[in-house]
Amino acid sequence: MGGRWFFAATRPTGRPKAVWALPKGLVDPGETPAETAVREAAEETGLEASLDEKLGDVRYVHTRRGGERVFKIVSFYLLRYRRGRIGELPPGMEIEVEEARWLPLDDASQLLSYAGERDMAERARAFLDGRAL
Repeated sequence: MGGRWFFAATRPTGRPKAVWALPKGLVDPGETPAETAVREAAEETGLEASLDEKLGDVRYVHTRRGGERVFKIVSFYLLRYRRGRIGELPPGMEIEVEEARWLPLDDASQLLSYAGERDMAERARAFLDGRAL
């Protein structure tokens, strides 16, 4: 892709069109956070990937409808594309994902909607700066 790094991003269903996010989701029973990252990336983007490196954790408080506050920790991993076509989602995923696409990693700080995810993209870029494409 022209000697540049790209990342797979999603536009979550029911959010404004300008919202772009990284794939993420709940850890299933018996699953590690790293396994969850690989599974969620496949479900939300249509891509098969392999685990490369843990980038870090984002901690925040989410307020559910009704006012209940929930503390969340989301672990992010650098994954390496293996195969698949971006946006070819498994049946039923349209409830969660409106669109998935490749975006330039250099533009992540302007495109990603959430501060913690922008930080993870910067960590990915710093990690990848020392690698050949």
